[in-house]
Amino acid sequence: MIKVDSEKCIGCTKCIDDCLANDIIMVEERAQMKNENCFKCGHCIAICPANAVSTSEYNMSEVKEYNEEEFSIPADNLLNFIKFRRSIRQFKEIDVEEKKIMKIIEAGRYTPTGSNQQDVSFTVVKDKIDEFRELILKNLNEKGRSILNNLNPETMKFKKYAEMWIQMYQNYQNESVHNDRLFFNAPIVIVISASSNINGSLAASNMELMANALDLGVLFSGFTLRGAKNKEEVRKFLRIKNNKEIVTALVIGYPDVKYFRTVPREQADISWK
Repeated sequence: MIKVDSEKCIGCTKCIDDCLANDIIMVEERAQMKNENCFKCGHCIAICPANAVSTSEYNMSEVKEYNEEEFSIPADNLLNFIKFRRSIRQFKEIDVEEKKIMKIIEAGRYTPTGSNQQDVSFTVVKDKIDEFRELILKNLNEKGRSILNNLNPETMKFKKYAEMWIQMYQNYQNESVHNDRLFFNAPIVIVISASSNINGSLAASNMELMANALDLGVLFSGFTLRGAKNKEEVRKFLRIKNNKEIVTALVIGYPDVKYFRTVPREQADISWK
């Protein structure tokens, strides 16, 4: 429940003006929460100049006061940081510290969600990564063989991937993790699930940027999604809740490769109206 400390409140109405749910009223020149339509977005907490608003549902010790030195990022630096990111497929045999893993998850936790659903969940696969790798590769092998056995104009576009998945599984069986073309011997995979695909995707994007800021490399593993799709044993292994779907999988580790510059891209497709 959101609460307003009437002794601190200065009656400026900033919280009322910023409340999308129209859930705050003025009573005797002080703001008062109705707590009828509130969806806990926290705007009232963030905007109050007197720090008079709080909630009993979340940990208020997480709230930080704004200061430019700690919160601002030069726009050009941010843009260059985004441009320089690369998908990593070469990883060092070094564990990722738990402190860094939690910072990556924190970046996902604080990513905005539609209607403040906060529906994004994270499964960190670390100790059982070998078991997870084998499970996904087995499923990819089955999908690959199914595609090759049922080739038609619609499935032909997946033929090269089907052949690749079968070869990946065979190589893994022959050489185990020494020929890992799925996780590339990275030490952890974070699987992101959500009831909204958009919410999960936005969280994953911020998590990748945080991982890069921590000198880690990330690969968005589309093959992992393919190997997990419609597979109940994968959902059970990852403990995916019934109301959520797997959105993406982040393969994370310390890069064993160094890049020296950004790369070119097509010009932006922009329409001005």
